[in-house]
Amino acid sequence: MKKPAPAEKTTVPTGAAAKKAAAEPRTAAAKKAAPAKKATKAAKAPVAKTPAKKATAKKVPAGKAPAAKKTPPPAKPDPALVRRARRINRELAEVYPYAHPELDFENAFQLVIATVLSAQTTDLRVNQTTPALFAKYPTPEDLAAANPEEVEEILRPTGFFRAKTKSVIGLSKAIRDDFGGEVPGRLEDLVKLPGVGRKTAFVVLGNAFGRPGITVDTHFGRLVRRWQWTEETDPDKVEAAVGALFPKSDWTMLSHHVIFHGRRICHARKPACGACPIAPLCPAYGEGETDPEKARKLLKYEKGGFPGQRLKPPKAYLDAGGIAAPPLGTG
Repeated sequence: MKKPAPAEKTTVPTGAAAKKAAAEPRTAAAKKAAPAKKATKAAKAPVAKTPAKKATAKKVPAGKAPAAKKTPPPAKPDPALVRRARRINRELAEVYPYAHPELDFENAFQLVIATVLSAQTTDLRVNQTTPALFAKYPTPEDLAAANPEEVEEILRPTGFFRAKTKSVIGLSKAIRDDFGGEVPGRLEDLVKLPGVGRKTAFVVLGNAFGRPGITVDTHFGRLVRRWQWTEETDPDKVEAAVGALFPKSDWTMLSHHVIFHGRRICHARKPACGACPIAPLCPAYGEGETDPEKARKLLKYEKGGFPGQRLKPPKAYLDAGGIAAPPLGTG
């Protein structure tokens, strides 16, 4: 009979060996638990923002200029909008074949002065005031050397006469000193003159020099938004948006057609929709009076049988039934 195999002897560590063996499980457990504690602390701590890296400009080799960024071309206008806008302009040209600038002038100097004076008043009031001004100061040199108090007295009927006196005298000095006494015929030069912005510059360029320009006054801006040619309100943006719908050769007369229509029929507060010749083309039809009889009573100037704005209007206007405005103090 075989004897059973002897049991394996278990050696119990003693002394330093026992302490080392007891410490090992605790150290292993601590190591396993450590990541969890760090994760908890990291979750509670606020996340530090990583500072953005500074953009570093690429070094350009000596003698080579950096390439300019290409500006994307403006989006082409909707062809349907272009067709409708041009049709409206053609219709207006038939209604106002005599359309013209409604400020009296005989030369570029008179026109630029009259346009500056037309701010915050009517063209009629300016036309009634400028004959005395130009009779006394016919040239830029004359007005540049004028006594401000005497000019103020002449310009009083136009309102804001002190500020306007300062503007026209300063404008005349600039024409005399910087342009040899001649009104410049370039946009970039005109806008350098005191009191002359793009609107005034385009009035002068289009009507004194025959160079195309769009005049964005309050009437023009109101109507092109009503017709949904643009939603812009800034004059420069309106000018760009509307200019894209028409060839340059149309710009000056387009301005006259739209402004004439705004003054006579498509008024700000009470548009005469029932008497409007372009009503079928107008997205805003119905904003004003639609009854034909009531609408006709809202018509102004020659359309309503009343005088226009100019004391000396073009012959075509008079031939079409227009009536000259009365001089200052008579009407």
